[in-house]
Amino acid sequence: MRRLFGSVRARATLGATLVVAVALVAAGAAVLLSLRSNLIDQAGTKAERTARNIAAQLASGRPYGGLDLDDQTPVQVVDEDGTLVAAGEDLERISGTGTAQVTPSPPRPSPTGDDDDDDGDDDDVSLEPGEIDPDTDFADGSATIDGTTEDYRFATVRVEAGDRGRLTVTAGGSLDAEQSAVNTATTVMLIGFPLLIGVVAGVTWLVTRRALRPVEGIRSEMAAITASQDLARRVPEPATHDEVARLARTTNETLSALEASVERQRRFVADASHELRSPIASLRTQLEVAAAHPEFLDLDGAVADTVRLQHLAADLLLLARLDAGERPTEARVELAALAEEEAEGRAGVTVGAHAPVEVAGSRGQLGRVLANLLNNAGRHARSAITVTVRRDGVWAVVQVADDGDGVPEADRERIFERFVRLDEARSRDDGGAGLGLAIARDVAERHGGTLMVGNAPAGGALFELRLPVA
Repeated sequence: MRRLFGSVRARATLGATLVVAVALVAAGAAVLLSLRSNLIDQAGTKAERTARNIAAQLASGRPYGGLDLDDQTPVQVVDEDGTLVAAGEDLERISGTGTAQVTPSPPRPSPTGDDDDDDGDDDDVSLEPGEIDPDTDFADGSATIDGTTEDYRFATVRVEAGDRGRLTVTAGGSLDAEQSAVNTATTVMLIGFPLLIGVVAGVTWLVTRRALRPVEGIRSEMAAITASQDLARRVPEPATHDEVARLARTTNETLSALEASVERQRRFVADASHELRSPIASLRTQLEVAAAHPEFLDLDGAVADTVRLQHLAADLLLLARLDAGERPTEARVELAALAEEEAEGRAGVTVGAHAPVEVAGSRGQLGRVLANLLNNAGRHARSAITVTVRRDGVWAVVQVADDGDGVPEADRERIFERFVRLDEARSRDDGGAGLGLAIARDVAERHGGTLMVGNAPAGGALFELRLPVA
């Protein structure tokens, strides 16, 4: 069963079929009930018309034997004592009325005036001689006429027939037409509904197949991409504007982002291996020389290469944690104090703060951002570096400016890429590994901020760090 309804196509077809089936059953039941009610009302109207016609004949004084009775309609006329005084000639059996008698009894003598007054007091409705009761009672029953038994809707009418007293006239209207119409409608529904449900199921199956065909194309292409590990491939995008087309576009955007991420990781690994090779090779050469000729040991160079290797490893580990989605802590950090702390001991650095400004984040990571900006400014400044901390609305702003040559406008985004060093800073000893600014921007973005570079008033570079105020 799970395999049978394991596809969206099968479930959609089943759901649509069930909805249509329930709707058809409900509509069919409503139609049958309405049809039956209307036909019963028609039978009752016919019976009432017949009963009032006979009551009018009695009110006019026509004798029982002279009543115009329809032989195909069950009719009873009962006096005040409950005695059947007139009935249809071919009536053989009747049920559902006030009496089951089918053979009229001889008329009795007229009651005395006192009896009439007593009986009139017992009736619910007071009628004048010759008056017909406006109310009609209805009941369902059956009757046999000339050997044929049918169901009827009976209407009962009372009439004041002068010296004959109060008479009750009951006439029936056949319900066989109602039953036949209901049966016919039921048969048509039993035949037509399954056919209609089958058509709905087939159409839904075909429509969902056509609608889900692009989804299957996306799935098969994704399976091929997974098998081939070729992230340059893209899934087909249907020329529509529906959800499937948006799914295809989003999938391709995801593949593009994944391809860019994988390519960046590959480039990162290659650059990291290249950057690590130089200090490791240098350190190994010095150690090998020292092992063979201790008198030529360059201890300062070995220590410098080791420190550089340590800093590079720390930068790579931090980038790895940032790429893994490490979220900063939510501690409060006062930026002016942090800037003073990072600038302490650095020559030519001036810190100016208009007022204390607090942000939420990792003190260690934000300190690393300021240290990297100061290190970068120290490599390019001629004599002075200025650090400014201020608040701008909901932003805390830290500006690091130097009086160097600045950053060309064409390189202002490229310098934030990993392992990128401008021509002036190509030296691995002086220019670093090209990771400082990349780390600074990554940390700023993960704290909900930005890091941009522009022109400083003194003509050098101006790095502006913006972070949300805590």
